[in-house]
Amino acid sequence: MSSATQDDREHLKQQAAEYAVRFIQSGMKVGLGTGSTAYFATRRIAQLIRDGILKDIVGFPTSEAAWQQAERSGITLMKDSMPEDLDVTIDGADEVDLMLNLIKGGGGALFREKIVAQASRREIIAVDDSKLSTVLGTRHSLPIEVAPFGWRSQLRFLESLGGKTQIRKKEDGSQFVTDSGNMILDCEFGPLSDPAAFATLLSTRAGIIEHGLFIGIAADVIVAGDSGIRHLHRGGNTISELLVESA
Repeated sequence: MSSATQDDREHLKQQAAEYAVRFIQSGMKVGLGTGSTAYFATRRIAQLIRDGILKDIVGFPTSEAAWQQAERSGITLMKDSMPEDLDVTIDGADEVDLMLNLIKGGGGALFREKIVAQASRREIIAVDDSKLSTVLGTRHSLPIEVAPFGWRSQLRFLESLGGKTQIRKKEDGSQFVTDSGNMILDCEFGPLSDPAAFATLLSTRAGIIEHGLFIGIAADVIVAGDSGIRHLHRGGNTISELLVESA
């Protein structure tokens, strides 16, 4: 794992995001992720459009914040009803395991991010190597978006599963509200021995709008670290790894 400082990590995230943009071709419909890493990709896409290298790109942002950024950057955007599927989405992640399963939702957009990811032919995740983990839940809590109605019943349910749960707050101490008007409960479950089964269990619970487990969704993960940039690719049940750019 990289020994980079926190300041260096922003540069690593930028490297990973901008490398991921290489997979975008003119004429594509592109999902635009939420969070600092994804925003590096959005800015790079906008620059390539302005330079005339990418043409006829239509974007679909995963959050209101991403939408505003894309509009400011001059990217043409698809209607929010998503009348067509997307060719590729570039997004970040909070944790990535050995099979390219993810924990997402640190930025609070997990519900919309999953809608966009599942409507994309290819989901590409860009991270610095501090996000890599052998077992999901080792390095990051699990965000769970819940409906405000009866939300305490969801908190009790999650605690019955062993979760140490906190209501997400904004920096000013007020309650965080998602773009869809819901709450987020950040849950510490520890390492998840079977994240796919746990994701299925959470999905059966009324009142849980969405959870941050993205199982089998990412096709590619671009990882930036001290040694350079690696491309991890899922092919069936096999993960291949290639160093694509040395440090």
